[in-house]
Amino acid sequence: MVMIPQEEWLNLHEKLDNIVELVTNRNASDKDSEWIESDKARKMLGISPKTWQNYRDRRDIPFAQIGRKIYVKRGDLETFMESHYIDKHK
Repeated sequence: MVMIPQEEWLNLHEKLDNIVELVTNRNASDKDSEWIESDKARKMLGISPKTWQNYRDRRDIPFAQIGRKIYVKRGDLETFMESHYIDKHK
Protein backbone atom coordinates (compact mmCIF):
# COMPACT_ATOMS: atom_id res chain seq x y z
CA MET A 1 0.00 0.00 0.00
CA VAL A 2 1.25 3.46 -0.87
CA MET A 3 0.17 6.48 1.10
CA ILE A 4 0.20 9.97 -0.35
CA PRO A 5 -1.05 13.24 1.11
CA GLN A 6 -4.66 14.04 0.36
CA GLU A 7 -3.76 17.23 -1.53
CA GLU A 8 -1.52 15.28 -3.91
CA TRP A 9 -4.24 12.65 -4.37
CA LEU A 10 -6.80 15.33 -5.25
CA ASN A 11 -4.34 16.95 -7.66
CA LEU A 12 -3.70 13.58 -9.35
CA HIS A 13 -7.43 12.85 -9.50
CA GLU A 14 -8.09 16.23 -11.13
CA LYS A 15 -5.38 15.59 -13.73
CA LEU A 16 -6.88 12.20 -14.53
CA ASP A 17 -10.32 13.78 -14.96
CA ASN A 18 -8.79 16.31 -17.37
CA ILE A 19 -7.14 13.53 -19.38
CA VAL A 20 -10.43 11.63 -19.64
CA GLU A 21 -12.18 14.80 -20.83
CA LEU A 22 -9.49 15.47 -23.46
CA VAL A 23 -9.68 11.92 -24.79
CA THR A 24 -13.48 12.00 -24.88
CA ASN A 25 -13.54 15.31 -26.75
CA ARG A 26 -10.87 14.15 -29.17
CA ASN A 27 -12.76 10.96 -29.95
CA ALA A 28 -15.94 12.96 -30.59
CA SER A 29 -14.14 15.33 -32.96
CA ASP A 30 -12.42 12.40 -34.70
CA LYS A 31 -15.81 10.82 -35.29
CA ASP A 32 -17.16 14.06 -36.81
CA SER A 33 -14.25 14.22 -39.25
CA GLU A 34 -14.61 10.59 -40.35
CA TRP A 35 -15.03 10.32 -44.14
CA ILE A 36 -17.93 8.16 -45.32
CA GLU A 37 -18.41 6.83 -48.84
CA SER A 38 -21.34 8.26 -50.78
CA ASP A 39 -23.44 5.09 -50.91
CA LYS A 40 -23.17 4.52 -47.16
CA ALA A 41 -24.05 8.18 -46.47
CA ARG A 42 -27.10 7.94 -48.72
CA LYS A 43 -28.26 4.81 -46.92
CA MET A 44 -27.70 6.45 -43.53
CA LEU A 45 -30.08 9.21 -44.62
CA GLY A 46 -32.52 6.71 -46.09
CA ILE A 47 -32.85 8.55 -49.41
CA SER A 48 -32.89 7.52 -53.05
CA PRO A 49 -29.88 7.90 -55.34
CA LYS A 50 -31.70 10.72 -57.20
CA THR A 51 -32.40 12.66 -53.98
CA TRP A 52 -28.77 12.18 -52.95
CA GLN A 53 -27.67 13.55 -56.32
CA ASN A 54 -30.00 16.56 -55.87
CA TYR A 55 -28.51 17.27 -52.43
CA ARG A 56 -25.02 17.25 -53.92
CA ASP A 57 -26.04 19.35 -56.94
CA ARG A 58 -27.55 21.97 -54.60
CA ARG A 59 -24.54 21.66 -52.24
CA ASP A 60 -26.91 20.90 -49.34
CA ILE A 61 -24.22 18.64 -47.86
CA PRO A 62 -20.51 19.37 -48.35
CA PHE A 63 -18.60 16.58 -50.06
CA ALA A 64 -15.25 15.66 -51.56
CA GLN A 65 -14.83 13.99 -54.92
CA ILE A 66 -11.80 11.99 -55.98
CA GLY A 67 -12.28 10.71 -59.49
CA ARG A 68 -15.73 9.14 -59.44
CA LYS A 69 -15.72 8.48 -55.69
CA ILE A 70 -17.65 10.83 -53.43
CA TYR A 71 -17.09 11.18 -49.69
CA VAL A 72 -18.82 13.17 -46.95
CA LYS A 73 -17.87 13.83 -43.35
CA ARG A 74 -20.01 12.24 -40.67
CA GLY A 75 -20.22 15.60 -38.86
CA ASP A 76 -21.64 17.27 -41.99
CA LEU A 77 -24.34 14.58 -42.23
CA GLU A 78 -25.25 15.10 -38.59
CA THR A 79 -25.36 18.89 -39.08
CA PHE A 80 -27.65 18.40 -42.08
CA MET A 81 -29.96 16.14 -40.05
CA GLU A 82 -30.04 18.62 -37.15
CA SER A 83 -30.94 21.45 -39.52
CA HIS A 84 -33.94 19.42 -40.71
CA TYR A 85 -35.06 18.35 -37.25
CA ILE A 86 -38.75 18.98 -36.60
CA ASP A 87 -39.64 19.32 -32.94
CA LYS A 88 -43.14 18.04 -32.25
CA HIS A 89 -43.49 20.53 -29.38
CA LYS A 90 -43.25 23.64 -31.55
